[in-house]
Amino acid sequence: MDATAVSIASGVIIKNPGLRHALLLGTFFGLFQAVMPVLGWLAGENLHALICNFDHWVAFGLLCFVGGKMIINASRKKGDKSIINPLAISTLLALSVATSIDAAAVGLSYSFLDAPIVGAAIIIGVVTFILSFTGVFIGEKVGVLFGKKIELFGGVMLVGIGVKILIEHLS
Repeated sequence: MDATAVSIASGVIIKNPGLRHALLLGTFFGLFQAVMPVLGWLAGENLHALICNFDHWVAFGLLCFVGGKMIINASRKKGDKSIINPLAISTLLALSVATSIDAAAVGLSYSFLDAPIVGAAIIIGVVTFILSFTGVFIGEKVGVLFGKKIELFGGVMLVGIGVKILIEHLS
């Protein structure tokens, strides 16, 4: 759902998003959501202490950074240049990592249970791809209706997701 929310927010920002844009976001988010559980599973019990000490801080920082940029952009005048491009590879990588860190914890849990991860990872990746792909077009429609207000909401939502991840891990 985090990747879907980011895709919706990205659909608001991207001017006239097309099939290529939706495929790009869906592929990045779907691939990361599929790979991270496998990496978590491979990390297993040995790296659990290292991962759980900072994964929530990484997700929190990345989501707050991107969400903060969206909030600032939403408060700019109409003629001002956008300061975030959700299609930039660096932004896509940051968002993909931030929204999929929890999936590594799922993989870690699977390793503790001695459960196979490949089938689950494929399902997670495919579902995330479909939801993220669709989210881009939902964001476009919502953005047309609500303009900059929805970009502000999207930024606040990303910061909120980051805070939620942090609180869940610290409590």
